[in-house]
Amino acid sequence: MAKSNTFGNRGPIRKKEPEHRINEHIRVPEVRLVGDNVETGIYPTRQALAMADDLELDLVEISPNATPPVCKIIDYSKFVYEQKKKQKEIKANAKQTVIKEIRFGPNTSEHDFEFKLKHAMRFLESGEKVRAYVHFKGRAIVFKEQGEILLLRFAQALEDYGKVELLPKLEGKRMFLTLAPKVAAKK
Repeated sequence: MAKSNTFGNRGPIRKKEPEHRINEHIRVPEVRLVGDNVETGIYPTRQALAMADDLELDLVEISPNATPPVCKIIDYSKFVYEQKKKQKEIKANAKQTVIKEIRFGPNTSEHDFEFKLKHAMRFLESGEKVRAYVHFKGRAIVFKEQGEILLLRFAQALEDYGKVELLPKLEGKRMFLTLAPKVAAKK
């Protein structure tokens, strides 16, 4: 029985296309050359390729949308490694915004209000946003003014810790209020 040329469900294995044009794949008449070991300037592509070949490195197109495209003479694998390293560093330095939610009812008691207020103070002091909302069940929607007053009182009690980012707004059966910390959290 002859073997068939199938690769299961995955299909044939293809080599990943490089995300930058390198060496002979650069098809423009001239390029702007930058880098450590070359004089910056505009060169014909053939001359730039010859310079890269002399240094035993690759000609890498780093900015294809510029006129003329910007190229750099560098080892391509080293270039890709540095790009990945930069991306990882940017990702690590990006701060994730945490939003803590606090739920009230339209007829929340004074003790519950104070208890939730202390939690909100702690959240704002640690640099997190607070989203307080009043949830109206059934016919409690007739108390929407009461819910708005409760949220405004909540915001007023926290004015030393945070600033109002979004005033009370009714969405469906919930009325929301968003607070952001006044000062960034200290590390």
